[in-house]
Amino acid sequence: MDNGGMDRFVGHIIGIGTSSGTRLVIGRWDSSPFGAFTDVMMEDVAGHRTLLAPTQEVADYVGATYSFDDVALSPISSTLTQERLVVDAGELQVFAEIGGTTVLGRLLGVVPARLATHPRWLALINPVASRLIPGVATAGSAGHGRTEYYGVTSARAVPAATAAWRGADLGTLAPVSPPVRFGFSSAPPRPQLVSVTTTIRRPEE
Repeated sequence: MDNGGMDRFVGHIIGIGTSSGTRLVIGRWDSSPFGAFTDVMMEDVAGHRTLLAPTQEVADYVGATYSFDDVALSPISSTLTQERLVVDAGELQVFAEIGGTTVLGRLLGVVPARLATHPRWLALINPVASRLIPGVATAGSAGHGRTEYYGVTSARAVPAATAAWRGADLGTLAPVSPPVRFGFSSAPPRPQLVSVTTTIRRPEE
């Protein structure tokens, strides 16, 4: 784990909805306390929440941070390029096209990355973020006395995506609506890919 009572995850998060009502939040982490990995949080139209994790260690950590009805272990591979994100999580396959920088992404680009990912800054702007993007927060509880901070440094549109779960097509791309209920923050309603540093502050010993 990171020094100073902090666990830091650096990578990308994509949030997409589907016309079937299933919403997906996929984290593709380039660096973390567990190395590089991809995990998937999925909520179906009935509100059933599932975590797909590549290892028991990741499942235990993420499961202690967010709320799920089911947790499944599965090898997960992902490929991210400038044009697309492809995820193979066994029973789940996702293909998403990646578009240009959003208006939010251009605004985020004005803030120096070191400031944009700092926990104090994220706690300060949290009330504003919640008003600008309904359902979204930059700071909140990660459970077990921990505090979580989302520091987004860029955002790109997702103009199209397909997904299949257990061989069934989940339908066409749709907003992430209603908001997902894994933790204190949802993905933005508009499907997008963000570059993010997630920091979890552990309680002082």
